[in-house]
Amino acid sequence: MPKMGESIMEATILKWHKQVGDQVEMDETILEIATDKVDTEIPAPAAGTILEILHQVDEVVEIGKVIAIISTDAAADTTPSPTVKETPVATTSNQAVETTNPSPKAAPSTIFNAALAETPTANNGTRFYSPLVKNIAKEENVALAELENISGSGKDGRVTKKDMLQYLENRQQQSTTFTNISAPKIHSNGIARAESGGDTEIIEMDRMRRLIADHMVNSKHTSPHVTSFVEADVTNMVNWRNRVKGPFQKKYGEKITFTPIFVESVAKAISDYPMINVSVNGNQIIRKKSINIGMATALPSGNLIVPVIKNANQLNLIGLTQSVNDLANRARNNKLKPEDVQDGTFTLTNVGTFGNVMGTPIINQPQVAIMAAGAIRKKPAVIETEYGDVIAIRQMMFLSLSYDHRVVDGFLGGSFLRKVADYLEAFDDQQTV
Repeated sequence: MPKMGESIMEATILKWHKQVGDQVEMDETILEIATDKVDTEIPAPAAGTILEILHQVDEVVEIGKVIAIISTDAAADTTPSPTVKETPVATTSNQAVETTNPSPKAAPSTIFNAALAETPTANNGTRFYSPLVKNIAKEENVALAELENISGSGKDGRVTKKDMLQYLENRQQQSTTFTNISAPKIHSNGIARAESGGDTEIIEMDRMRRLIADHMVNSKHTSPHVTSFVEADVTNMVNWRNRVKGPFQKKYGEKITFTPIFVESVAKAISDYPMINVSVNGNQIIRKKSINIGMATALPSGNLIVPVIKNANQLNLIGLTQSVNDLANRARNNKLKPEDVQDGTFTLTNVGTFGNVMGTPIINQPQVAIMAAGAIRKKPAVIETEYGDVIAIRQMMFLSLSYDHRVVDGFLGGSFLRKVADYLEAFDDQQTV
């Protein structure tokens, strides 16, 4: 299992694209995995034949553990060698090392990726439980005392994943008898729903929704949120975009939206107020030199993901447009890579997409601020001219900034937000594409 990021310690296998006996080319997609950040495709590290698949769909596998064996000899026998096995060997670091003992005639093979096996984890009792079993127990609220009573079919009576799933199924059936909740029904959108009575419906959260829920609760628990608002006159920006969107797409092959302009203004304002571009570690403030702006993107499933535009301050409007469109398209088609959603230092969300005029977004930890752009609407506004004040129809929008009041006070948060609005209002509507 390849390492997908500094904080990622395990991944779930979603789909195998190749099976035992199949030929693969180097860098050809061999499987899909899911982490707590993104789903991604994994390429084959070498050309050859799949000799053995050691972990199946829906299994949670630790980083560095062998998940498949590829023979690099094209003439090798495709029958899995019976001598290839996982044998935990005790080491001083309390980690098990997976060893293989192929016969002298076995073909050379590439072990996919590092060869670190999982070490069963001890508890206060006499039994051992693997990290996978303990994760399942934690997610399903199975207490240690309850876990101790589960019969194990593994080596030395250890509880396996199959044992856990069978136990949970039986427990659910018993619970159903008392709660009178019908069996889950699979709807056309793939979500399992258990219906109770005629006017209620219980909907099981999917994996991504559970992760989002945990992330949001953690953010509110971690950061005292404060939100500031400003209203901006973006008439010049709107008129320019309406005038150049046709020529822009013809010249660059990209649709120009307002998002790249928002990102450009935010990047400029961060350069003016760098203490917005920080994170908190205990009593330390860590200032980030790179300006990496995440943009919240809605997925067809209704969930949200935040791909990151790296070094946004170094890109012009054309480069930002290409980055925004590329990340948004790959997000909607489940083609993002783990690095596409990592290392963000500030987040932008466009609630105006949903017709909302303003919002109070939740901070994307470990960042300390997130800005929401509201819907752009025509409104009467007072304009100061050399001939006096006049009332005119202008394109107006609200901007809101939620920030971590531990390290961002009202002066910094309000000044930063006002600066973003100033850049938007000063947009040069005479620039050419």
